[in-house]
Amino acid sequence: MLEGMPNPIAAISGPSSSSTTWSSPPSSSSVEAVGLAICTRSSTFPPASMTPARIFVPPTSTPMTVCSFIADGYDNPPMAHGDKPYRVYRGGRAQGSVPLKHKKRPSGGRKATLARSSKRRFRLPRLSLRGGGWKRWILIGLAVVFLFVVTWALGSYFALRTGVQKANKRLGPHATQALSPMHGLMLTTASNLLVLGTDHSSTAARAADNHSDSVMIVHTDPSRHRIVYLSIPRDLRVPIPGHGDDRINAAFQIGGPSLAIQTVSTYTGLPVNHVIVVDFGEFRRLIDALGGVDVYVPKPILTDPFDCPYSASRCASWKGYRFARGMQHMNGERALVYSRIRKNQLDPSETDITRGARQQQIVQAVLSKITSVTTMIQLPWLADDLLKPMATDLSAGDLMQLGWIKLRASRTLHCRLGGDPQYVGGAAELIPGEENFSVIRMVQGTEAPRPPAVGASLYAPGCSTGAMLP
Repeated sequence: MLEGMPNPIAAISGPSSSSTTWSSPPSSSSVEAVGLAICTRSSTFPPASMTPARIFVPPTSTPMTVCSFIADGYDNPPMAHGDKPYRVYRGGRAQGSVPLKHKKRPSGGRKATLARSSKRRFRLPRLSLRGGGWKRWILIGLAVVFLFVVTWALGSYFALRTGVQKANKRLGPHATQALSPMHGLMLTTASNLLVLGTDHSSTAARAADNHSDSVMIVHTDPSRHRIVYLSIPRDLRVPIPGHGDDRINAAFQIGGPSLAIQTVSTYTGLPVNHVIVVDFGEFRRLIDALGGVDVYVPKPILTDPFDCPYSASRCASWKGYRFARGMQHMNGERALVYSRIRKNQLDPSETDITRGARQQQIVQAVLSKITSVTTMIQLPWLADDLLKPMATDLSAGDLMQLGWIKLRASRTLHCRLGGDPQYVGGAAELIPGEENFSVIRMVQGTEAPRPPAVGASLYAPGCSTGAMLP
């Protein structure tokens, strides 16, 4: 052996060039103090099958040791060349696609399939009353409320229809023929409702009087959510078809509601679609059935002694009815007296136009009370009484639409026609001017509303978006 070369290790067996030994803790070749380590020492000696003369070994080389740490104490032998650290498992069929389980599609085509899917999509959950608990009582309560609403709606409609049929018979066919037809529902189409108030009581002074003391047009405009009340003074001199010029209230006495409809429509140019004739003599029963109405009195009133309710001896010293200023709740009798006031001893400047304005206050208060929630709840018991003092062409559905329009209206416009007071044949009449046609355009919505000019007469025409004109 040459000097400087390591001695051969006899423990090497076979042709392998590497040997494996267990390392001990003091050895420098160990990796951790815990666990086992396997060290592989690579020797510089060639295998026996090789010729030693052909290999040069440096004299200072030392064996190389590679250690692999085993945490669990088990050997992980090196993997053979070409092997993979995982296994491949193959499944399914050898050829063709994997068959999938489909439900059999029912016949009927795409439309039938969409119809069935929509039914399944919007199917309501099944509700059961079994088991008790609060859910059961909620379902019972909802069912009771639903039945009550349905019963109330049916009762209201049939009661209202019965009263409407009687009111339609009281109007007569001639008035219906004079009306202009509507092309749509009142809920979606603008309409004009003519309200005629008559006051022919059983007293000797009014037994033969069949004039229309109050003439008013109610213009509904659902697209703008507004209602317009157009007051027409009863002494306004207008042409009456077939009878020359006369006061507008004479048309009702000459030809009834049909001639009054033609007269109003001819002068204003507004088509009259519906009409209501109100008998103020029977109006007090309607107001009492409603439980009274609330009316705002703009100033104190002391009437002349008309329609004295007392004995003859007491009426001799009686000064008249008194009304205080402010909001007042009136029953049927007091509301009727308020609508008949012709003179106010506390304000001699009041005119017949003021009386017409008071009548319109009563009519509007009644309409508001009829369309209130309280009256709607009592409709099955009040419907017949509500229509007794009226004659109209409106159907039950039209009245319901009118009530809905009244509830939804966010703007209320009060307008009136006017003229210059003159005496014609010994009777005081109003001669209309061109300003009346401007007011009609305000009613239609084609012109901005304007109140009467400052300093104008009490009979000047105009419109007000707030309270009624005096």
